[in-house]
Amino acid sequence: MHNIVERFEKIKLNIKKVNSANNVKIVAVSKTFSLAHIKPLIEHGHTHYGENKVQEAEVKWSEIKKNKKDLKIHMVGGLQSNKAKKAAEIFDYIHSLDSQKLADILSNAQENLNKSIKYFIQVNIGKEIQKSGIPYDEVDAFYTYCTKEKKMDIIGLMTIPPNDNNSKKYFQSLSELNSSLDLKELSMGMSADYLDALQYKATYLRIGSLIFGNRS
Repeated sequence: MHNIVERFEKIKLNIKKVNSANNVKIVAVSKTFSLAHIKPLIEHGHTHYGENKVQEAEVKWSEIKKNKKDLKIHMVGGLQSNKAKKAAEIFDYIHSLDSQKLADILSNAQENLNKSIKYFIQVNIGKEIQKSGIPYDEVDAFYTYCTKEKKMDIIGLMTIPPNDNNSKKYFQSLSELNSSLDLKELSMGMSADYLDALQYKATYLRIGSLIFGNRS
C-alpha cells in the first residue's frame, strides 16, 4: 500500500476512536502538491480535496473531474472577490465565505452557472486583526442574509483558531454557535488539532501534511 494511503487510513482509524458515527469527511488538503503526488489517494477512492488558490485548482482538477464525476473540490483558503466568479466554476464547496460582497458575487455566479455550491461561513473566532472571517456576534445576521436574501446553501461554519495552544476553547465556542443556527456540518480541525476538533462535533476536517507529507 502506498504510504499516502497508509497515512490516510491511519487518520480514519483515529477518527473512529473519537467518533464512530461515520459522519466525518476528510478534506485532503492537496494545495501545492502535484496531481501525480495525489493520485494514489484518488485511486484509493477518496473524493474530497482542498485547494487554496483558484488558478492552481483549475489547472489541477479541471480535466480529471470530467472523468471522475464524484470528485469534490473544496476552496479552503481566503477567496478574493475578483477571483470569486472563477471559483464558482471550479469548486463544489467553499469554506471561506467571509463578506457580504463575496456572498453577492458568488450567489450571482452560481445562478448564472445553474450550479449549487455548498458553503461554510468563515468565523473569526479569536478576533484576530490579521485573519478574515465574520465576527462572532455578526454571524447570525450574515447567515440570514446569505440564506434568505441570497438563497445560498450554507451547510455550516468554519474557523481557523488562533495559534495559542488553546484551540479547544475556540472549537467549543464555534460548535455552540453552529448548533444555535441548527447547522449540520462544521469545518474545523487540521493536521495538528483534528482530534480536538472532533470532540466538538467537527464534521469536515481539513488535513494536508499528515496525509501528503510536508510541503517543500
